[in-house]
Amino acid sequence: MTSVTGSRIHSRRRGCVVALLMAAGAISYIDRSALSVGNTTIAADMHFSDTQMGWMLSAFAWAYLVCQVPAGLVSDRWGGRIVLGISLIIWSLAQIAFGLVSSLWAFFACRAFLGAGEAPLFLAGTGVITRWFRAEERGRPIGLFNASATLGPAMAPPLLLLIMSMWGWRGMSVAVGCVSLVLAFVWLTVYRDPAQAMAARHRSDVRRPFPMQLLRQRSTWVMTGGFVGIVYITWLYGAWLPAYLQKAHHLTLRQASLLSALPQMFGFVGSITGGFLTDWLGRRGVSPVVACRTPLVWGLVCASIMTVLTGLVPFLGLSIALICIALFAGGIAMTCGWALGAVVVTEDCVATMESIQNTGGSLGGALAPALTGMIADHFRSFVPSLLVAGVIGLLCAGIYRYGLNE
Repeated sequence: MTSVTGSRIHSRRRGCVVALLMAAGAISYIDRSALSVGNTTIAADMHFSDTQMGWMLSAFAWAYLVCQVPAGLVSDRWGGRIVLGISLIIWSLAQIAFGLVSSLWAFFACRAFLGAGEAPLFLAGTGVITRWFRAEERGRPIGLFNASATLGPAMAPPLLLLIMSMWGWRGMSVAVGCVSLVLAFVWLTVYRDPAQAMAARHRSDVRRPFPMQLLRQRSTWVMTGGFVGIVYITWLYGAWLPAYLQKAHHLTLRQASLLSALPQMFGFVGSITGGFLTDWLGRRGVSPVVACRTPLVWGLVCASIMTVLTGLVPFLGLSIALICIALFAGGIAMTCGWALGAVVVTEDCVATMESIQNTGGSLGGALAPALTGMIADHFRSFVPSLLVAGVIGLLCAGIYRYGLNE
């Protein structure tokens, strides 16, 4: 009876951990989506061009990129409780400050601090999951955690539009920053690492691998290069979808923001599906690497093709349908990419491995908003931007398929 009770308590604790991580992931994407939803309003109010908005959107990703490896090392060293708590506090204050400043460079600085603050989230969060779940159980919780990255953008348009209608874009920024600050308090109060994981972490301190050892592995470079394409495509839509719908299909801000939530919901479902697929393939005897790589490659190929087709069709309904498929497939690829990073190394360096991989992802996330804005300004159209994104995605799918061995 005691064993059964202990098992139920452990199961509830694991569910609570995943729920907290999902909340953090969703709120982080609501925070970073605030600029996307308010894009045209902020640009009109502050007299910014598409190029300036593109660079402002990418300032987040450049800081996110620079902080990846340090964040991974710190996450493996200190664990999820302290690192995620500090992370939440930093990005909350940056988001609040964005609603209070007025100069272009101050906006850039706030976005950069937001990126630095959010950098440890998915690294430390994946490390937390590896401490609470066995290897064969991790696909679903990683899928749920990663799904929060699309749940947030799906929730953001209606929620942020409501706040904007009451308090303006500055009040919106301050409000969502305050919510993140509350979550920081909850996380630091509630979360604790499992006892066995804390003991294992202390034992591994003397033998933790230096990043150079991981950089000598071929798989590290393949995963880093391939992740560029996954994040490039998904972040292109995350950063520019409302503005694209306004300018290419002549929708109002309200219409574009609400409609952009639908494809993000498909991305949410795709992210969860990716976790189920990896677990399903693993239970059928497929090796962990292949169980992650196979749906990843097909998902990325599908997302790339749908993105190219989006740029070629003139009809709003068909464009939305193609974007929904693209983000569904991209969600599968994203989850499988994160799961892949958790199966190619031992538990004590998962966050470091994920940080190196996500450096490539951050590069894609930094390039997508900036290149999209510059290309759109130059050609006065989003079509070339979508074609470029599709080509990048297909190249990165090839990197995964032919570069990653079992």
